[in-house]
Amino acid sequence: MQPFINDFLLAFVPIFVAVDVVGVLPLYLGLTEGLAPAQRRPIVVQSLITAIAVAVGFIFLGKGVFRLLGITVNDFMIAGGALLFAISTLDLVTGRKATRTTGTLGAVPLGTPLIVGPAVLTTSLLLVDLHGYGPTLLAVLVNILLAGVVLLQADRFERLLGQAGSRAISKVASLILAAIAVMMIRRGIVGIVLAARGLPT
Repeated sequence: MQPFINDFLLAFVPIFVAVDVVGVLPLYLGLTEGLAPAQRRPIVVQSLITAIAVAVGFIFLGKGVFRLLGITVNDFMIAGGALLFAISTLDLVTGRKATRTTGTLGAVPLGTPLIVGPAVLTTSLLLVDLHGYGPTLLAVLVNILLAGVVLLQADRFERLLGQAGSRAISKVASLILAAIAVMMIRRGIVGIVLAARGLPT
């Protein structure tokens, strides 16, 4: 039992850093600006279900699926970055949230790639090799649930900010989201270039 706990703790910390719920919170507030608490709860639940499904599926099937389809983690990062950039740009330019009308805000971009994105997925694959499936899977699930608890308390943070503060957070969050998107695309391109030259990524 003790080795399992040690492996869990060793897997928990890097996954916690990769999920970065503190960084996701202002993005969540920005994406759900103007929505009532009752409207936000289903979004959080949808995001958790999506995040868990993507993470668990990727842990068990990721390497095989990527190999079968010829997809690399770098390709995944570029695609995720392009999606985030489109969503954030629409909000910055027009003031409209790209995913509100579709009812999939919890799934994309909140569940993935914000809560469970390339950082969490690639870290999970590395941790499976180091600590095994059990501890890694438990660490991922606990971190996702912790993220859900934080997001469910987001209304308290919004009350502290007020309406003007929430709108400011919304615009800043969209800008940060665009920056994260550019970073993901940049890392994906650099990874492809390094791989093509036979250099470690």
